[in-house]
Amino acid sequence: MAPRDPPSAPDDGELVDAALRDKGAYALIVRRWEAPLSGYVRRLIGRHEAAREDILQEVFLKAYLNLNDYDRSRPFGPWIYRIARNQAFDFLRKRKTEPIHVTGDDAALIFARLVGAGGPQELPERIRIEEEVRAAIASLDLRYRDALVLRYLEEKGYDEISDILRIPPGTAATLIRRGSEKLRGALTARGLGAAERGSG
Repeated sequence: MAPRDPPSAPDDGELVDAALRDKGAYALIVRRWEAPLSGYVRRLIGRHEAAREDILQEVFLKAYLNLNDYDRSRPFGPWIYRIARNQAFDFLRKRKTEPIHVTGDDAALIFARLVGAGGPQELPERIRIEEEVRAAIASLDLRYRDALVLRYLEEKGYDEISDILRIPPGTAATLIRRGSEKLRGALTARGLGAAERGSG
């Protein structure tokens, strides 16, 4: 989900231009993207929460050092998301840990978006669904988990997902469709039959 700014706020390209002229202006880019990237990194590193701030610092440092390489003809968001993803994956690779950790709230959100309905009202049922969704997502291949997190939790469009993952838009759409089908199947196998009615 792209950050919201007042209508008069400069666009990302203008902020990049300003930062290239005056390094002090880079703080505006950090302020704009810190919250969404923090949430995304948290979803990738899971239990390594204590490392999130360090990873974010590396993300913004790397983005600053590579601002001249940013292609102005493309959106800035996917570019900096890709840097965040790479930094988080590098961190996890060194620890031989799998990325994409889905919390209870995230699991409930994915379930609601997958089946096209609100979450359960009763706490015990909600907890059961969250546990089943987390387990079902963990059973998927990383490529599907990666695409589904970007689609359902980060609310990225196919073109943005394509840009972040560096795959063709058609491949991104296929990963999301197949990943959704596999997730529904895994949920149905776990007794959550309502997942069969989702539209993806």
